[in-house]
Amino acid sequence: MSDVHATPPIPFTNDFARELPEAGIAWQPLAAPQPSWLHFNAPLALELGLDAERLGGADGLDWFSGQVLPPGAQPVAQAYAGHQFGGFSPQLGDGRALLLGDALSPSGRRYDLAFKGSGPTPFARRGDGKAAVAPVLRELVMGEALHALGVPSTRVLAAVRTGDWVRRERALPGAVLTRVAASHLRVGSFELFAARQDRGTLSKLLAHALRRHDADLIGQGSEAELALAWLDRVQQRQARLVAQWLGVGFIHGVMNTDNMTISGETIDFGPCAMLEAYEPGAVFSSIDERGRYAYGRQPSIAQWNLARLAESLLPLLGEDSERAIAEATAVIDRFPAQFGAAWHQVFAAKLGLRRLPEDDASLAEDFLALLEAAEADFTLGFHALAELVPRQDGTERVHPLLLDAPAWQTWQQRWHVALLRAGESVEQQRERLLSANPWLIPRNHQVEAVLAAASDASDLAPLARLLAAVREPYSQRADRADLAAPAAREFTARYRTFCGT
Repeated sequence: MSDVHATPPIPFTNDFARELPEAGIAWQPLAAPQPSWLHFNAPLALELGLDAERLGGADGLDWFSGQVLPPGAQPVAQAYAGHQFGGFSPQLGDGRALLLGDALSPSGRRYDLAFKGSGPTPFARRGDGKAAVAPVLRELVMGEALHALGVPSTRVLAAVRTGDWVRRERALPGAVLTRVAASHLRVGSFELFAARQDRGTLSKLLAHALRRHDADLIGQGSEAELALAWLDRVQQRQARLVAQWLGVGFIHGVMNTDNMTISGETIDFGPCAMLEAYEPGAVFSSIDERGRYAYGRQPSIAQWNLARLAESLLPLLGEDSERAIAEATAVIDRFPAQFGAAWHQVFAAKLGLRRLPEDDASLAEDFLALLEAAEADFTLGFHALAELVPRQDGTERVHPLLLDAPAWQTWQQRWHVALLRAGESVEQQRERLLSANPWLIPRNHQVEAVLAAASDASDLAPLARLLAAVREPYSQRADRADLAAPAAREFTARYRTFCGT
């Protein structure tokens, strides 16, 4: 009789561990004492060509709780440095995470699988290496929400209650997650070897990153030319990503360089939050006391982080240091234009347009100013526009959130002119508006309620309901009206998030 499980459950290739032994330490996870499922992400497993039934069953529970390593896994605690709130830390690394390995799906998609909360590693810096249920589930919910909104993000494949307790401000139920990422290469990965003046490993790291994410660049010039072209590629991805964050009202909360991927995916967003009323200076992270990572500052911080990546690549740009600095600076100086183009594309779509009109380029900024002046909800403020496109009978409606804001009528006339000039049907424009402006986002108060139910009462029903909703953000359903509604202003005014994982 043939073995029905002869095929490896996860097609690990372990390129990172094999090619870059200098960039990590082989390590083993702690076994969860009494594991039980919090959530298995079957849709993601199917996307990766994995056996969702097996991985979501008893075998998967063993593998994703650290009881038994998945066949073929070679766990590594990755090493990296990073600038945290502007200050350089020369040695960070995976303190409570482990790269299980990189894998290749049947469709040719390469991805990482990594534990988080699997116990301390040599990089733990006196931490216990564990995670609690609530932050694990926050990463699950927010990753699924961002993915459904079209924003590149790491996602949680499995979340397991460990049966252990972790000590924080109080004893909390422990959990471990298994994360899927395009890779876990970060700006801080390059900073580490630049700080060590280890040009050899820096060169190997660049070559690995090129093979992993930008293979089309290989062979297109010298190492210095490749490094500059690759830096620009990474920068373009980050410009698009941050523009997409702003388009859905996402605030990362801790944009340190060790939390910026070179793949252009959102990662390590423990203290993240979503905008309610539009406020460029919105900050919810309890550790961001000076607002460094506020909603409206995310583009400038992204450029700052990319400048640190450029500095790290200088040893690969040739022996003429002045020329190397000038060439790297020229790339970084392109960020404002790259981000601006991405931002205009995102917000043109949010106004139902293919592009913002050249003779009225401030149309989107002026609508945001209206929302800010009225303290109107960002998400619903844009979503309402779908019902306000020009009517054939010439009648105009008042925006339900802006009401009789003095500038609304003037702005609406400008917007209608732009829509009419576009030469598309009302239905085409309405469809674009509805596809660019979600009705439902993971509201901060709803996320907190779900996390409290799961952590304090072991009640996973609210989690299942919220996950189903955030996976369909453009679907307007009466039975989810409570999930789509903004929080009370009093809640938002005092809301703070924390780095839990």
